Amino acid sequence: MKKISSIVVILLMSLSLVACGNGGETKSAPEKEKNEKVTIYVTRHGKTMFNQVHRAQGWSDTPLTKDGRDVASDLGKGLKEKKIDFDAVYTSDSGRARETAELILKAMGEEKKEVNESPKLRENGFGIFEGDFDENMWGKAAKTLGYKDMDDLVANLDKVGLDKAVDAIVANDTSKQAETRAEVKKRMQAEMKEIAEKQRKAGGGKVLVVSHGMAITSMISDWTDADTDQQLPNASVTELTYENGKFTVGKIGDTSYIEE
Repeated sequence: MKKISSIVVILLMSLSLVACGNGGETKSAPEKEKNEKVTIYVTRHGKTMFNQVHRAQGWSDTPLTKDGRDVASDLGKGLKEKKIDFDAVYTSDSGRARETAELILKAMGEEKKEVNESPKLRENGFGIFEGDFDENMWGKAAKTLGYKDMDDLVANLDKVGLDKAVDAIVANDTSKQAETRAEVKKRMQAEMKEIAEKQRKAGGGKVLVVSHGMAITSMISDWTDADTDQQLPNASVTELTYENGKFTVGKIGDTSYIEE
């Protein structure tokens, strides 16, 4: 009988020690992480000097024109009117993207909000064609694909597809620094997932991302069945929703915020 009593005492002491180790509470199964909704407003920068003179602008950079600054401010006013408040702001490390973000925030009365920069949000790199006339870059790509010139290629882009057209630019880049659409898509999607996950863990909310036309369409190309070979207008918004670990693409190249 004494032996049985001793065993009971030892068991009770062991349970007590376990409880103390758990802060006095029995440890339960880990709770499932909450899937907070994140809405991301991915914006193309305002019009730049190279945009205006039709020169290739990927990793190279030029400042916004007056029209570019005005449209960025108009976007900020439109977002404010819709009572959209951003919990976080990200841009590429290009000056034109950062300037666009700053003008948007100023128009919203949020100029003190932190702007986070990332090289992964850059435009396609065009290698030796950086700063060259669009006609020269796309013209060489056109000839590689069997077309007469840039206009001929553009007229047949629905047949060729932007992936192959950009691959032709890469094939003509003697510096070997130009990026394929697949490469840009990979870095853009990885960065967007990191941004979305960070915001989800912070409780969800709305995020502004200022990036670049081809980089944005590359990123969403396999997230939607919509046409992603289109050129996005400056200061247009492409809306993404991140929920349960998955991105959903809403409006693409939406200019309604700057047209009202």
